[in-house]
Amino acid sequence: MTEGGGAADWTARFPGLFARGYVDYANADVDFFVGEPPDELIARIHCIATDSAGRVIVCRSEQEWRFLPGGTREPDEPIAETVARELLEEAGAKVTGEPVIFAAQVATSRNEGPYRPHMPHPLSYWAFALTTADLIHPPTNPADGEHVVEVLALPVDEAVRWLAVHDQTAADVVRLAAAMGLLTSPNGS
Repeated sequence: MTEGGGAADWTARFPGLFARGYVDYANADVDFFVGEPPDELIARIHCIATDSAGRVIVCRSEQEWRFLPGGTREPDEPIAETVARELLEEAGAKVTGEPVIFAAQVATSRNEGPYRPHMPHPLSYWAFALTTADLIHPPTNPADGEHVVEVLALPVDEAVRWLAVHDQTAADVVRLAAAMGLLTSPNGS
């Protein structure tokens, strides 16, 4: 973290992101924090993947939903493999850098059981990772995932505005990463 200070500073600067929330499709209460959660409790991950020009890779589904690529972790899957798989499936992007988790939502499910048998329950983490990637081909769009119809690589500020149309959390996470100095242009600025 290069700008600001501890978690209290980020909470004050991004109150909407750090406010307790509810995610209806998962029937879960969520709380956001900066840091890395316990690996064994990470159920899903979303990626702020930047290309060689420092642009953020974003996706749009056939339902018009705009989002950061990512998704559910498979049984016994290492985080780096989840990141690589999800970026390839949803964005047609090949990871070129080691993923680094910098933040997460603590999700407390209200459901009786886990979404999938191998997933932690009722407490799990939805992590946010930074990595670099190259767009190499169209998304693979597996049958059990979102059908992605558009993939863009946008400058950070433009990616924030684009994501905010449907996913304010993703937009705020990108803003937070930029404010923390974690997103830089290729010339180091």
